[in-house]
Amino acid sequence: MYAPERQQEILRLARDGGRVDVVSLSEQFQVTAETIRRDLKALDRAGLLRRVHGGALPAGRLDFEPDLAERETTAADQKDRIAKAALAELPDQGTMILDAGTTTARLAAALPPEATLTVVTHSLPIAARLADHPGIQLHLIGGRVRHRTRAAVDAWALRAYGEIRADLVLLAANGFSAEYGLTTPDLAEAAVKRAAVAAARRVVLLADSAKHGQEHFARFGDLGEVDLLITDTGLSPEDATAIERGGTEVVRA
Repeated sequence: MYAPERQQEILRLARDGGRVDVVSLSEQFQVTAETIRRDLKALDRAGLLRRVHGGALPAGRLDFEPDLAERETTAADQKDRIAKAALAELPDQGTMILDAGTTTARLAAALPPEATLTVVTHSLPIAARLADHPGIQLHLIGGRVRHRTRAAVDAWALRAYGEIRADLVLLAANGFSAEYGLTTPDLAEAAVKRAAVAAARRVVLLADSAKHGQEHFARFGDLGEVDLLITDTGLSPEDATAIERGGTEVVRA
């Protein structure tokens, strides 16, 4: 099968199934994973597919949002390194907001027993991980809980964030770039993220490199609003330098 024929079939599979992944395509077409990645890159450049970590989505699926279980297993090693690096940014006996996200949840799990912090979160999984921590004074933001992310959203959450001022917010995003800013698939979740950013003196974004350049339906801020981006070494030095020119410090863990 020639490359154009294979790419046409990949496009059909993506449109029929909602997404495709590199491993399955490699097995199906009996070619290497690198060949499939080149195919996906070509389709992405043509505007027919949108590449995501491990595969691709049909173009226009900006509202696609994997469930929590799938996101927890994606880029796990990178997220662990990012969470470990983020420990150095925590305020000493200060206050911080932990946004809903799988990388921020890893940070919550990595907090040492001797940590003494006031933590505010609208994430049920993060609250559950910190509820028994001896040094954490935990404040759980309420609201309607989104099933897909287990995060509280809507008026209650927005009002609560409007009443506090924290030293730091550790932020999550589904996509980030200098061009598109910070994005996520859901408008209600985006509104809460925006409120959390406004409630903090310092903004630190925890995001693996696969999210760089990704664009989703709901935009909740400019990348320039982020003081520090902690990502992994999959973000090239050139891209890191371009982001830093916009005023955001970059740490590649």
